Amino acid sequence: MKKYLREIEVSGLILVIIGIGCSLIWGTAFGMWPCAIGLLCWLITFLYKAFHWEAYARENKQNIIILLVAIFILIIKMLFR
Repeated sequence: MKKYLREIEVSGLILVIIGIGCSLIWGTAFGMWPCAIGLLCWLITFLYKAFHWEAYARENKQNIIILLVAIFILIIKMLFR
């Protein structure tokens, strides 16, 4: 698994970008599935790195910051709808 973490993470990111593009062009229903699969791939790598904290401490801290910023942006977007 450790050997393929980067590939899984990058493929998840690509799927999220494809899902966002599809949702902008064709609507939410088309973009939801690639985005969900991409987020699931990212979640797998996130959990693996969380259980192996010593080896991935720097990346884990970056992932936590990214998640907090994303949650903050979503909350602001929901408040100012």
